[in-house]
Amino acid sequence: MKTVRGMKIISHDASQLCSLDELMRVFGSAKRYAFNRLLEGRNAKDIIKHLPHQFQLNKRFAEDAVLLAQSLISSQRELLPMRLEDVQAKIEKTEQKIDDYQHGRKTPKNVDFPTCLGGLHQRLEKLKAKEAELKQHLDQGTIPRVIFGGRENFYKRLKGNITNEEWKDLRSNQLYARGDKSKKGNLNIRLVYDDNTNQWYVEIANPLEQQKGKHAPRLRLPVLVPEEYEEEIIDLVMGEQVGVNAKGKPIIEYRPYTVEIKRKNGEYYVHLIYEEEVYGRELTYDEPIQAERVAGIDINIDRIAVSIVSKQGNFIQSKVFYCHELEYVRANKRNNIVGETVRDVYDWLLQENVGAVVIENIQLRQQHDTDKRFNRFTHNFKKKKLTDTIIRRGMRLGFRIKKVNPAYTSVIGRFKYRKKYGLSVHESAALVIGRRGLGYQERLPKELIHIIKTKVKRHLIAVLGSMEESYKQSKSGTKQRQYLSMMLRKIENFKQEHEWSLWNILHKCCWLNQYQIQLKEV
Repeated sequence: MKTVRGMKIISHDASQLCSLDELMRVFGSAKRYAFNRLLEGRNAKDIIKHLPHQFQLNKRFAEDAVLLAQSLISSQRELLPMRLEDVQAKIEKTEQKIDDYQHGRKTPKNVDFPTCLGGLHQRLEKLKAKEAELKQHLDQGTIPRVIFGGRENFYKRLKGNITNEEWKDLRSNQLYARGDKSKKGNLNIRLVYDDNTNQWYVEIANPLEQQKGKHAPRLRLPVLVPEEYEEEIIDLVMGEQVGVNAKGKPIIEYRPYTVEIKRKNGEYYVHLIYEEEVYGRELTYDEPIQAERVAGIDINIDRIAVSIVSKQGNFIQSKVFYCHELEYVRANKRNNIVGETVRDVYDWLLQENVGAVVIENIQLRQQHDTDKRFNRFTHNFKKKKLTDTIIRRGMRLGFRIKKVNPAYTSVIGRFKYRKKYGLSVHESAALVIGRRGLGYQERLPKELIHIIKTKVKRHLIAVLGSMEESYKQSKSGTKQRQYLSMMLRKIENFKQEHEWSLWNILHKCCWLNQYQIQLKEV
């Protein structure tokens, strides 16, 4: 499991920091050069041979620059289909809004009708142009334009909001060196401990000042290592004696570690990346859980709900861990809250002798970009951070981790288990997640099937019959009639349908009010 530890350079030596800035600038230029040559179709090996002559870097730095450029290109290609899918979802939502305003189902609140409609049409044109551009890249195997330094900062520079020097600093604020087991862990950037000063230092090879026939001089900058990670880092960088050679000298075996140095707001941060040995592991989707007790975890913006179930799928107990501050605090504070909350979760699970954890394999996509409230929540929502922290801490503690499909977990929990066990919506969803991890299917109870066949069916027929003729002929009216007809067909043939289809019908047509099922508008 890859682990990242952060440290800060605390040097006040202006000359060494100036040399580090220059090395970062040259490395950034080499990375951008490699990126552009790779897009032109040049061979990576040829670029690696050329970079040391043009930029006065050693071969290792040249390889790292090309590696970063290659990873950037591959990530852009992987993201392209997702970006296209997001844009198409935005187009569909914008078209739906235009149709709603034109047929009077919605009215503008803050502007007049022509202004609202004109703005939506302009937005639709931009989205369709973006869709065409992304489709072209996908068909031709190319990638969208990449701006080193960030698109937002680029526009700030165009407007004169940042200086040219600030823009250059943003484009060249990284230095990267891969780990190598045979080179004392890392060839170009090493972390060392000085026994005389009791201080940690980062030593950086500086090929820009290398004299012919000699090794590159090293910059030596003090770093502040967090006390909680110090012992762990000592074990990593000091190496382990595995024997002695013919001359009686000890043979030291080193673990490889990658180092990345980033400059931000005039401060320098060192990120140490290495493989950590863990006792737990992540299970595949179809791999059974071998544990007497399993915890299902439902992750939300302001709380983490945990429900413990037996291996037979029976509910044992549940607990909610609140973290309301995640909605509004700054990024660094959010990271601390996430870590503390997840630690409390696992402390409780260890007390209850839980052996495995099940979480949702969910992603928040940028489909609802016109909803400001949703945008704010999802932007601040540390979903990935929470999920990653749960996985990493669980694996360190020896838990088995399993991800499951998140479809209808909240709906099933709300209608099937909430009243039965007296749980909240999130606790009942966590119960469904835990049962799904054990492989149990959630069939609808007879009472819910009866409601769908009677109340829901009559409700859908009534909605179809009450549609105005003008709305029936519209695009959205046609889509709604087709959708309602599809749901009616599924109700008629419910025995042949997948249970998720029936849960979807229940979700679309019903809601709970004081444990009483009521119909809602479709």
